[in-house]
Amino acid sequence: MSKPADLVQGTLDRLLLKIVALEPLHAWTISQRLKEVSGEALQVSDGLLYQALHKLEQEGWIKAEWKVTKNGRRAKFYSLTRPSRQALEREAAKWKRLSGAISQVVRLSEL
Repeated sequence: MSKPADLVQGTLDRLLLKIVALEPLHAWTISQRLKEVSGEALQVSDGLLYQALHKLEQEGWIKAEWKVTKNGRRAKFYSLTRPSRQALEREAAKWKRLSGAISQVVRLSEL
């Protein structure tokens, strides 16, 4: 059985991959997008965000490229690698099945 910390990390990875799948983004924008899309229910510390992005880059899920932001600052922009796009679709389908199963268990009525 997975430890809760493993589940949280895996979930964060999937969320970050889904966000950068739409367009290349830098870390601050990724963090803001996560917060915005989740209705501010999901917020991640800078340390955890950079740790997760670094891990995803090391594993080949994302690539980073230095670019200039709209306000003229240099920042790393993260995007999916070509192989990770297909893998993300498979992972999204697995996640949908898993989250549906978890939701069914959570909705069980107590006896």
